Amino acid sequence: MAALFYKRRGFDMLNNYEWFKTEILKMTKIDLNFYKEKQMRRRIDTLVTKNGAKSYEDYVKLIKGDKALFEQFVNFLTINVSEFYRNTDQWKLMDEKVIPEILKNNKGTIKIWSAACSTGDEPYSLAMAFSKHVPLNKIKILATDIDKQVIQHAQVGLYNAKSIAGVPADMKKKYFTQVGASYQIADEIKKCVEFKEHNLLKDVYPKDFDLILCRNVVIYFTDDAKDMIYESFYKSLKSKGVLFIGSTEQISNYKELGFERLSSFYFQKP
Repeated sequence: MAALFYKRRGFDMLNNYEWFKTEILKMTKIDLNFYKEKQMRRRIDTLVTKNGAKSYEDYVKLIKGDKALFEQFVNFLTINVSEFYRNTDQWKLMDEKVIPEILKNNKGTIKIWSAACSTGDEPYSLAMAFSKHVPLNKIKILATDIDKQVIQHAQVGLYNAKSIAGVPADMKKKYFTQVGASYQIADEIKKCVEFKEHNLLKDVYPKDFDLILCRNVVIYFTDDAKDMIYESFYKSLKSKGVLFIGSTEQISNYKELGFERLSSFYFQKP
């Protein structure tokens, strides 16, 4: 049915997806082979249709010749669903157990990596969570994403009411200023966070972190890609460092990777 649908619509998609993946890798350094094909093709085909292209070849020509369409493609391809203190029970565990465990092993500057940080909700949540335990000048957070548009959004630090609904009332009062219908994160929190572009499937991983947060991202990758990412995170952590993953994810082979399990979503490097 799918093949017939595309044939009737004039698409030539089913026979040249391999070529398309190669072209996208050249243009963006994003390797689509690492993504689950059915999910990714459905997203891409929607965008191709939306832009009126008749084939993958036509669409590649479009995004090569139009910077705005190219950035739209990268933004559409990446998954940018985030909010402050998402899954509040896990942040409660962070406050009561994980942060004290990290501080027990490090009395100096706390180094944190928020990988695939999207619009900045999670790295800023981390800064606020740690601010209850240590001075802000001891919190150093690297926040990375493949999508420069969401990084730019994150650097502005302006959010709607829905995004910050999970922020504890005291933190909201202390670190946000209402601007019209939106909310601006305080400069003192922004100073804790450095944003950079980074591709989890291609770029070199930074090292020596007390905590790495990467949530609800690797579910879109193949099992081999997941293993590569988790192995790399393991190497990026300090001894006794902690990895925080999303509620939609699991690391069934965490022992083989070298981790010890602190809870369903927290894993520690011995």
